[in-house]
Amino acid sequence: MNVRRRLAASRISTAGSAALAATAVGLGALTGCSVSTAAGGRSDGKLDIVASFYPMQYLAEQIGGTHVHVTSLTQPGQEPHDLEISARQTAQLQSADAVVYLKNLQPAVDDAVAQSEVKTKIDAASLTTLEKHGNEVGGHAASHDTSKGEESGSADPHIWLDPVKYGQVAEGVAKALKKADPKHAADYDKNMAALRKKFADLDTRYKTGLANTRTKVFITTHAAFGYLAERYGLTEEAINGLDPESEPSANRVKDLEKMAKADGVSTVFYETLVSDKTAKTIAGDANLKTDVLDPIEGITGKSRGSDYFQVMESNLKALRTALGAK
Repeated sequence: MNVRRRLAASRISTAGSAALAATAVGLGALTGCSVSTAAGGRSDGKLDIVASFYPMQYLAEQIGGTHVHVTSLTQPGQEPHDLEISARQTAQLQSADAVVYLKNLQPAVDDAVAQSEVKTKIDAASLTTLEKHGNEVGGHAASHDTSKGEESGSADPHIWLDPVKYGQVAEGVAKALKKADPKHAADYDKNMAALRKKFADLDTRYKTGLANTRTKVFITTHAAFGYLAERYGLTEEAINGLDPESEPSANRVKDLEKMAKADGVSTVFYETLVSDKTAKTIAGDANLKTDVLDPIEGITGKSRGSDYFQVMESNLKALRTALGAK
């Protein structure tokens, strides 16, 4: 969704907030009524958590374990950047004990959270540091790149694709859940400890797996992998920038084709939740291969794995192949 569409969506969301709130009151009895008490809590005693999209949902489920009930506002296969909140989801959010979201990724979610009375609001963006990324990330500076600044200076929200930053977010989520539900703090600590080890192991595999490669440059459809590139000494060249649906200029396409030849790039990566048309066009014109590099914004039947860690392992394998790991 381009900037104009985002602004329009934000205006629509703001203008309709009162109507949604009113509708939410009427729908409140319809959301989870079989397990909710009159006071708004769950009769099964679980902490009711609403997550904005899969990476937030995954952390809440892994850390919360059997003590939480987690629902996601973004359905599998749905592009999270374009999410619009329904009246039913607004009511669901109003009655939740906690919400885990990533501010500035989904404007509609930001608006709904701001207007809600949820006691525990966990913003992942506040739990680590965000950086400004554009089309090119990782320090690669080539003379053939004439399109610098097409999309630059924007805060990159894709922190979950860096295991270290995602681990920092997980620590913050665990801390917030312990505060919201101190009775089960020991279990949250135990679950976080197991998750912490998995993040450390994944980080090690990426470091060793990408340490010795023929090239350090890879091309993606949109700039989702900037943090990963910086973490492991790579350079991401994105076709579209931070917005997965923005259109590249003719100059950008020409620059990518020149860069691919100069830096020995073999593969143009695309993702499953957005169109692969531009990626395949560039690959065809430059005589390159195509493959999937999954930004893990949702798990579907097309995902190369059933959870975050499995898909990250698949991404590592794809990068090693494309970069010519030795």
